[in-house]
Amino acid sequence: MDELLTPDSSRFWPKENWVPGEKQEDFDKQVVRDYLDSLDWDKTPPGPTLPEDIVELARARYLEAYRRIIGKSPEL
Repeated sequence: MDELLTPDSSRFWPKENWVPGEKQEDFDKQVVRDYLDSLDWDKTPPGPTLPEDIVELARARYLEAYRRIIGKSPEL
């Protein structure tokens, strides 16, 4: 229930770029998963620190999903 209607569980894609059968532009945290999978890390705690560029990419995706769903940018 904690992920109901989040970009991760619902897989939101921008309609204007959607192409059937192709990899879609998305608004989830896949960029974080991809980064972690690229590391030589055995996936036991503690996890590695994320670089600022990966954090910013994930943040930007969530903010864009919010903007598209709500119709305005969040007040930060």
